[in-house]
Amino acid sequence: MKDHDIKLYALTTCIHCKDTKDFLDKCGVDYDCVHIDKLEGDERRRLIEEIKTANPGCAFPMLLIGSKVIIGFKREEIREALNLE
Repeated sequence: MKDHDIKLYALTTCIHCKDTKDFLDKCGVDYDCVHIDKLEGDERRRLIEEIKTANPGCAFPMLLIGSKVIIGFKREEIREALNLE
C-alpha cells in the first residue's frame, strides 16, 4: 500500500515507537523509518531541526502521513490518516 508518503521518526529505545512500527507493519503499509538516536553529528542535528518545525517539543514517535503529523502512538489517528476501516 503506497497511497501516502509515510515517514516515521523514532527512537530505538522507545516502546511507543516500537508500537507504532508494529501497527504500521500490521496494516501492511510502506513507510520509511529514521531512528534519530542512531544518527550522529550534522545529520542528527539537521533532522532534529526538521522535526522541530512540525513538533517543537521533539516528542517521539513522530509520524508523517502525507501532510498529517501524528505525535505519539495514536492508533485511531493513524488509522484515519491511512483511510483504514
